[in-house]
Amino acid sequence: MLSRNIEDKIRRGLSHFPVVVLTGSRQSGKTTLAKMICPEWSYFDLEKGTDFDRITGDFDFFFKQYPESVIIDEAQSSPQLFKELRGVIDSDRGKKGRFLLTGSSSSELVHNISESLAGRVAIIEVGTLKMNERYQLPLSPVYSILNNAPARGHLAELKKMVSPLRTEQVLNHFLKGGYPEPIVEESEEFFAEWMVNYQQTYIERDIRRLFPRINTQNFRRFIRMLSELSGTIVNRSEVGRSLNISESAVRDYLDIAQGTFIWRTLPSLERTVSKSVVKMSRGYLRDSGLLHHLLNVRELEQIYARPGTGSAFEGFIIEEIIQGLRAVETAPWEFAFYRTRGGAEVDLILTSPTGIRIPVEIKFGVSVRRAQLKSLTKFIECEQCPYGIVINNGEDIQLLTENIIQLPARSL
Repeated sequence: MLSRNIEDKIRRGLSHFPVVVLTGSRQSGKTTLAKMICPEWSYFDLEKGTDFDRITGDFDFFFKQYPESVIIDEAQSSPQLFKELRGVIDSDRGKKGRFLLTGSSSSELVHNISESLAGRVAIIEVGTLKMNERYQLPLSPVYSILNNAPARGHLAELKKMVSPLRTEQVLNHFLKGGYPEPIVEESEEFFAEWMVNYQQTYIERDIRRLFPRINTQNFRRFIRMLSELSGTIVNRSEVGRSLNISESAVRDYLDIAQGTFIWRTLPSLERTVSKSVVKMSRGYLRDSGLLHHLLNVRELEQIYARPGTGSAFEGFIIEEIIQGLRAVETAPWEFAFYRTRGGAEVDLILTSPTGIRIPVEIKFGVSVRRAQLKSLTKFIECEQCPYGIVINNGEDIQLLTENIIQLPARSL
C-alpha cells in the first residue's frame, strides 16, 4: 500500500464531518486508500450484486445494523443512498466520521450530494499517483511555501529547497503516468496490457452504464482525438466535423470526459487588467501515462521526438501542481491559463484563497532564454504579482530575474 499525500486531509475531513466522499477516476486508488485510512471499518461495494441488494433492498434495516464505521464503494451506483444517509446522519447530527464513500463519476456524485448531503459531507478528490507518491518520498515543501502568506518571503524559501527526485524519475513518471496498479507491478508487458484493458473497460462498462444511449464508437474515437488535442484550446465545431457529430455532442462528450476525471478543463483567466484576453478554456488528459498510451508512445526516445511533447509536459506539470496544492490547502485555490489575442500566454495562473496570483510558465527543456520570459514578465508587471515561476527540466533552483524563479520539475 503506497502512502498518499491526502491521507491527513481525509482524516481531518472525518473529524469534521459525518461523511467523507473520495472522488476520482477509475483505478486511482480510492478503495485502497479508504481501507488504509479505516482498516477496521465494514466495507461494501455497490458494484457487487450482493452488497447492492443488501444495502438498497432495505435501507432502514441496513443502517440499523451499520450506523457508523462504514465504507461504501462506488456510491454513485445508488442515487437513493444519499437521501437515506441524510436521515441517518440527522438522527445524530453531532457525530462525526461515520461514513466513508467513494465514487468515480463527478457530475452524478456532486448532484446527489448537493441535493441530499449539503453541509454534512467533505468531498476529497483522489488523483492518480503524484511523483513523490510513486517513489514514496515526502511531499515537496514547495506547496506549503506557496500556501503560506505573505508571499513576499516565498522566493527566499523556494531558493533553499532541496529535492530528492532525479530528472530521470520525473521523465519516467511523465512517460508512464500514475495509475497505481501497473506502477506497483513494475512490468512493461503488464503495463501495456493494463492500459488496453483500462481503455476498454472505461468505455464499454463505465460510460455505457452511466450513459446508456451514448454511441460508444463515436466516444472511443473522441477520446483518441482528445489525446491529440491535449494541451490546446478545443475547437468543438472542428472536432464535430472531424468525427461527423454535432457540436452539442462534442460538448456533451467533453463534459463526460471531465466528469469521469480523465480530462481537465483549465478555464481562461478573465478577471484581469488586459482587455484582449481570449475567453476560451484549454484542456488536458489528466494522466500522462494514459495520454502516451493513446498516442502509442512507449519509450522516452519517442517523447523527445514528438512535436507535441511540450504541451503534454505542460499538462503533466499542471496536474502535479494542482494535486500538490490540494493536499495542503485549507481553502481552495483557483487555476487558470492566460492568453491574449496578441499572442501573449502564461501556461498556469495560480490564485490563492487570499487573491494572490502566481503565474507559472512550463518548459520541457533544461534552460530558458530571456526572450521566452516576455509574457511572464509583462503579466507580473500588469497584474502586480509578487513573483513568477518557470518550471523546466533544469538541475538547479535559481533566480532568472529579480522576481522570476526557475524550479526544476524534480522539485515538485
